[in-house]
Amino acid sequence: MNVIHIVGSLDKGAGGPSRSVPQTCEQLAKIGVNITLITRPSSHPVTIATSQNLEVKFLTFQKLMAFGRSISNKEFDLIHLQHVWDPYLHIMAWWARRKNIPYIITPRGMLEPWILQQRPWKKKLGLFLYQRFDLKKAVRIHATCELEKNNIRTLGFNNPIQIIPNGIDLSEVKKVKTHYGTKKMVFLSRIHPKKGIELLIDAWSTINTTGWVLEIAGNGEDSYINQLKKSAQDIKNIKFVGAQFGDQKWGFLRSADIMVLPTYSENFGIVVAEALAVGVPVITTKGTPWENLKIKNCGWWIQLNLAELERTLNIAINTTTDILIQKGENGITLIKNKYDIKSVAKEIKELYTTILE
Repeated sequence: MNVIHIVGSLDKGAGGPSRSVPQTCEQLAKIGVNITLITRPSSHPVTIATSQNLEVKFLTFQKLMAFGRSISNKEFDLIHLQHVWDPYLHIMAWWARRKNIPYIITPRGMLEPWILQQRPWKKKLGLFLYQRFDLKKAVRIHATCELEKNNIRTLGFNNPIQIIPNGIDLSEVKKVKTHYGTKKMVFLSRIHPKKGIELLIDAWSTINTTGWVLEIAGNGEDSYINQLKKSAQDIKNIKFVGAQFGDQKWGFLRSADIMVLPTYSENFGIVVAEALAVGVPVITTKGTPWENLKIKNCGWWIQLNLAELERTLNIAINTTTDILIQKGENGITLIKNKYDIKSVAKEIKELYTTILE
């Protein structure tokens, strides 16, 4: 089984797909799927464990055109497009149709209502010019949760939709949290207006956080980060600590008693899974598919508004250490049972097999 995966970027600063896509490809390669992973050139790409079954190609737009011209359905069985809106991926959908190669699209949350409301004229133009047709012709659409599936259906797409969650590589989790009571809350994600950081700063400033510290980690546009820093300059227990990668990231998560992601929209939110995997309870929003935080008692799943965020932050920082420990243990169990990348890769391989039968 020979499959092309294509994603717009594998740069360290590009967000969740730059981590989850290569991890999935690595696991698919381990269970016998031959993967060619294609992306744009990057000055700071994530580390990828290439192998006999996994090749990575960094192709410019022009080289991608030439690559698409050269492929055939005798060489490749399937193409998996990891994102939407990006003309770079549209080129491969176009070639797939010309070469009669079936393709799957994973929207990666980019068809969610909040996303569609950002620069709506560009989204409408993109749908008209190419994206609606690309989606309609996909042999499957891959959603990561029921909420995403429903939102895709609302847009009028009737293709078969397969729900398979993102996973995380548990072999990266070398240690779990053992010391609670640090009274540190962390935010770890891309610094972007979608992430709700402005609301977080406002909420933090209005409740009694004496003895606690909020550390905000991530990278993004300098102008926006400086804007956030300015809004928090009078709050002494908020710190901006920059991007965190690799072992530094895992240590940063373990240092926290609570992780918060007050995002407007995520189709998954891999940092939520990473925090839970090391035993850190999480606060996130109903713009994410993390209802299990409530069901499995490993965090708080809330509506995103200032009053609700204030209320939840106040509850969280006054939660006893014993309860935080229990929530942390529940989170570790949840991730092991449902989001192990090995199980996710098996589901994806089964999907490929079903399509090609």
